Amino acid sequence: MTLILSSFHYFETFDFTTLKLSTYLITFVKKNMHPKHPSESLTILTDLVLPSETNPLNNLFGGELLARMDRAASISARRHSRRIAVTASVNHVAFNRAIPLGSVVTVEAKVSRSFKSSMEIYIDVWVEDRETGIRSKANEAIYTFVAVDDTGRPVEVAPIIPETELEKERFDAALRRKQLSLVLAGKMKPNEATELKALFT
Repeated sequence: MTLILSSFHYFETFDFTTLKLSTYLITFVKKNMHPKHPSESLTILTDLVLPSETNPLNNLFGGELLARMDRAASISARRHSRRIAVTASVNHVAFNRAIPLGSVVTVEAKVSRSFKSSMEIYIDVWVEDRETGIRSKANEAIYTFVAVDDTGRPVEVAPIIPETELEKERFDAALRRKQLSLVLAGKMKPNEATELKALFT
């Protein structure tokens, strides 16, 4: 399917491989909102682990890592929305391995999917080997941010067009996570969560 989008005097042709993505975008096209790619919100923060940031085992405090991830996610959300962005929730955090004192830690964050005013930010944490320089995955997390105006009221944000296979996987999974969150909060009936139901049919 080919759809021609026009917004802010900008024209581009996109080929959509699935009806889901095109349906998602049409809603925003009607509002004259220019779609963006996840790479446009990519934020990379690199820093050392200092003695004041470690626990008695000389590993990075979990709370310190959460703060670093929150800062990276905040910048990513702001780059996508070009608005003030506030943390709405921390949906998932996986501390897969300890990060020792003196490690070089890189936090990478980018928007995996946007909804009306909220954005899901997927965060990958990497640790660099001191001798070889080889990076290995240490942790990951998923944050949700909401774009607001100067009075704190939510504002709509641009849609996302995933490009890489990983971005597409995370884009699709974001809707399932959103529906699960709404069902658990009592804001959506289980039989309305079509993406969740599809996993079991």
